[in-house]
Amino acid sequence: MKYIIILTIIIIAHANAFTQNNNNNENESWSYTNYTKQSIYISMRDGVKLYTSIYTPNDNSAKHPILLTRTPYTIAPYTDKFNSRLYSSYQINYLKKGYIIVHQDVRGKWMSEGTFVDVRPYIANKKGSEIDEASDTYDTIDWLVNNIKNTNGNVGVFGTSYPGFYSTMAALSNHPSLKAVSPQAPVTDWFMGDDFHHNGAFCIMDAFQFYKNFGIKRAEPTTKSYGNSYKITNTDNYNFYLNVGAIPNFSKLLGDSIAFWKDVLAHPNYDAWWQARNTRNSMSNIKPAMLTVGGNFDAEDCYGAWNLYKAIEKQSPATNNKIVMGPWVHGGWSRNDGNYLGNVRFAQLTSPWYQQNVEIPFFEQYLNNGADAALAEATVFYTGTNEWKKLASWPPVGVTAAKYYLHNTGSLVTSVINNNSNSNNKFATYTSNPNKPVPYTEAVHSSRTREYMTDDQRFAARRPDVLVYETEHLQNDITIAGELLANLQVAISTTDADFVVKLIDVFPENFAYDSTYYNKGDKPNPYPMGGYQMLVRGEIMRGKYRNSFTTPAPFVPNKVTTVQYTLPDVAHVFKKGHRIMVQVQSTWFPLFDRNPQTFCNIYQATNKDFKPATIKVYSGSYISLPVVK
Repeated sequence: MKYIIILTIIIIAHANAFTQNNNNNENESWSYTNYTKQSIYISMRDGVKLYTSIYTPNDNSAKHPILLTRTPYTIAPYTDKFNSRLYSSYQINYLKKGYIIVHQDVRGKWMSEGTFVDVRPYIANKKGSEIDEASDTYDTIDWLVNNIKNTNGNVGVFGTSYPGFYSTMAALSNHPSLKAVSPQAPVTDWFMGDDFHHNGAFCIMDAFQFYKNFGIKRAEPTTKSYGNSYKITNTDNYNFYLNVGAIPNFSKLLGDSIAFWKDVLAHPNYDAWWQARNTRNSMSNIKPAMLTVGGNFDAEDCYGAWNLYKAIEKQSPATNNKIVMGPWVHGGWSRNDGNYLGNVRFAQLTSPWYQQNVEIPFFEQYLNNGADAALAEATVFYTGTNEWKKLASWPPVGVTAAKYYLHNTGSLVTSVINNNSNSNNKFATYTSNPNKPVPYTEAVHSSRTREYMTDDQRFAARRPDVLVYETEHLQNDITIAGELLANLQVAISTTDADFVVKLIDVFPENFAYDSTYYNKGDKPNPYPMGGYQMLVRGEIMRGKYRNSFTTPAPFVPNKVTTVQYTLPDVAHVFKKGHRIMVQVQSTWFPLFDRNPQTFCNIYQATNKDFKPATIKVYSGSYISLPVVK
């Protein structure tokens, strides 16, 4: 019987793949029949020319809106062939609705002229031929609306990740034809929470993997890959990053050609150089409608999406500003069906729902004379109950900060347990050894996973250098929506340490997903979900920045010290019968670089500088959860 079931699953899978391939072939044929591609150079105000591909509908009987994406990741193919995403993804909808699609290599990348600058700072009061990414967008839009035939004069901009940053910059251009912008997983602040740093801790794995290729300077405009400054052959990245050792050793592997790597190491603190690259500092007077999109399990730019939206709300209160957050990985809303992540399932196809009910209606309303999209201020997917909520504000009305204390007994409680003595004198302790750091996931792999954002944390709970605090089984559902706050009372035996706080949903021991969580034809997940410790949110804090990100300070050994920091927003329901767990540790490797645990410039540390530290976490410590009453 089991062989018949397996055979049926295989047949269904092949049938689905055949149908998808057939649809792609039909869409590809339709696109080439109904659209024409041209590639040109558009001159910027300083004379630099940017390579641009324009896909124009052959229908001359109507006026068409323009949808622009600017990217450093190549707009290939550099031939008369079409970019396949136009017909093999949901973007075919924009072609079917007659949009003029424009792709552009940003200044200094691929076929565009000029010099590339990472997260080029915005210049608020540009003079003469001064440029930034906002001015390049303005000049591009100006050329498009004045030179493309049959346009209706309405322009939208969208893009994911680094193109999300360029979308944010587009909004600052304030070109009168720019009506709608959607920064998606936007790079927003590379020191505080996106891609390469979190609260000052260096994302060594992502930064090294990315810049060994992306950071290579090209000699001249090119259609070919820039190459690799270093090739990693070790398939166990925990082992590789540990063996390479201190940060200067990574610099030796990269060589002297990666400018931004050197810039990062020259600015270990949140100085003016970093602050100029924080887009949140420039969000005033935004004119177009804004739709910020992000994934609550985005390992790269979850921080950027939440905090860009908040910055616009604060600095441009009159702007039509919306946010959508789903249960997605980086760019997952456009690349997969959004039904699951790793072992955790969401019981619905969240990505197609977003595409058809949010993004397309948003651009249709502002660019193509469509109906009012009637979007809520915040459209947010709550995991746990697995449901979309349309909210009038974010955080929603009725949120109360609830403190859960980390008691030395391992209990997570809503009031301090006295134990017939002063609880402030009670503590739990562990030894943090940077030479044997806590891995961020149990798996052995060569590149950073996406799934770690919902991974089972039982492997970490079993380590002696991870403290575990847990509630009793919940008697009612507890819904949290908003930003988390960790407040740790600690004493360390050295002069520096990092602190990682993880909020975890512990599933009942008898838990298992039923058939409603699977698409037709899916194979049930064999992973044991009973007692699963789902990571809901985790974040790191580099201890020396506990008082100031611009001016680091050492710890006084063995003195009780407060380390307080925020964790990115969440939208989750801890179901009745589950438990809430918090784990505390001081390494999360190789997701983040290792702190030598001696106060120093970590970017100049040597292998000999890494020392074990005894960490005490006192019972007055707590995590504050945004509970919806």
